[in-house]
Amino acid sequence: MIQASTQSNTSANDNRPVRTRIAPSPTGFPHVGTAYIALFNLAFAKSHGGEFILRIEDTDQTRSTEQSEQMILDALRWVGLDWSEGPDIGGPHAPYRQSERSDIYKKYAEQLVTNDHAFRCFCTSEELDAMRAEQMANGETPRYDGRCAHLPAEKTEQLLSEGKPHVIRMRVPTEGICLIHDMLRGTVEIPWAQVDMQVLLKTDGLPTYHLANVVDDHLMEITHVMRGEEWLSSAPKHQLLYDYFGWEMPVLCHMPLLRNPDKSKLSKRKNPTSITYYRDAGVLPEALLNYLGRMGYSMPDEAEKFTLDEMIASFDIQRVSLGGPIFDIEKLNWLNSEWLRALSPEALKNKILAWANDSDKLTAIAAAIQPRIELLSDAINWGGFYFQNLPDINAESFAHKSLAPEQIIEVLQLALWQLETLPTWSEENIYATLKGLAAHLDIKMRDFMAPFFVAIAGSTSSTPVMNSMWIIGADMTLIRLRHGIEVLGGLGKKKLKKLEKKAAELPDFLAETDK
Repeated sequence: MIQASTQSNTSANDNRPVRTRIAPSPTGFPHVGTAYIALFNLAFAKSHGGEFILRIEDTDQTRSTEQSEQMILDALRWVGLDWSEGPDIGGPHAPYRQSERSDIYKKYAEQLVTNDHAFRCFCTSEELDAMRAEQMANGETPRYDGRCAHLPAEKTEQLLSEGKPHVIRMRVPTEGICLIHDMLRGTVEIPWAQVDMQVLLKTDGLPTYHLANVVDDHLMEITHVMRGEEWLSSAPKHQLLYDYFGWEMPVLCHMPLLRNPDKSKLSKRKNPTSITYYRDAGVLPEALLNYLGRMGYSMPDEAEKFTLDEMIASFDIQRVSLGGPIFDIEKLNWLNSEWLRALSPEALKNKILAWANDSDKLTAIAAAIQPRIELLSDAINWGGFYFQNLPDINAESFAHKSLAPEQIIEVLQLALWQLETLPTWSEENIYATLKGLAAHLDIKMRDFMAPFFVAIAGSTSSTPVMNSMWIIGADMTLIRLRHGIEVLGGLGKKKLKKLEKKAAELPDFLAETDK
């Protein structure tokens, strides 16, 4: 149970220059939630004459990619956010990628062990799974039970000499209440009984988020940490680490999460969440940043349309509402239209040309339509769908002589889940995935691909659809597939659960192509 008082604490660190940060993880598409949190960090820092920095939290080596990192940097810059220090521009606290700071974290983890604030845990994954299963069977909350917390020094040395893999866990009180001071929530009370003995350093020598977060924020002189409210339950661990190290803790501010219109947490299943989708759909960066600024925040004059500079000039964090801000695409589109109508015709022309003028994309489109056109004007008919948001389709558009609507939904959904996990968005990977899925489902390739032409191009007659998917990009491809599924009636909870089980049993189609 978490309880909060109404009195806020904003005085800490007032004697130091304000420094805030955003620390995205490069494990997927650039999320609008990242831009939302980055915007408020930047606005707060700049309104106090401070600095806003960016670092990359890429300790998840199995999911982090250079492609994702570059997409995040490009997307944040496109929307209008800039940082004074970061992995792309350097700075006095480099390096700004956690994967390049391993030795730093190891040093501080060992310091915690030496001072008995942390301990080495030799439990295997099988032991931990059995422990959690037993706790759940007894109706208890699964958590580490401290079985390695009091190993004799001799036993620890023996296991180390044998080379047994281990992690480093922090010690956590088991009784009492942790008091967390939050700029928006005042004093928050979290019982220590709810706080797990967190792993700080994994068996591969890389840190978890919690250790790296605290060490980096201290060494990079961060004074205020503004992050999503989902991290509030982790605040006791971070505060405890600051106490263990004897460091001054930054002021915390946990921002309300962006939500779907039904009040659920913003998710790609119900709303497009990638910044690059909105860019490709034709939303102006100024309008998207303006809209994110309105998320739970109101300007002193209640203006709905404002620039970043105007937001910074009058910024007051206390004007943030704790009610979950609703991310409504229709409202975003309305605001975008206000920005578009405020432009002169000349400026609008330039915006349109700049939006469409991606040289590599245009070359790829030209190559795709070239065998099909007789006049230059034919390019509009053959190439128009590449620039659409969502094609104008209905359930009848998917009518197929061999596949029933239920089969089509299943094909599109399974393909969607497979394509979401591609490590690299390439035509070769798309082909391997869809060809493998068709073979696994025992559907002829010609029949299997028909629904994709409709979902992507809005027609059964189009340029090669897998090439089209590569050209329009992952974001636009995935949202069009979701749109196709919705047009066909979607999946109920029961069918979705059944299909998720089927998806879990699918082989790795990319791996099969390497055999």
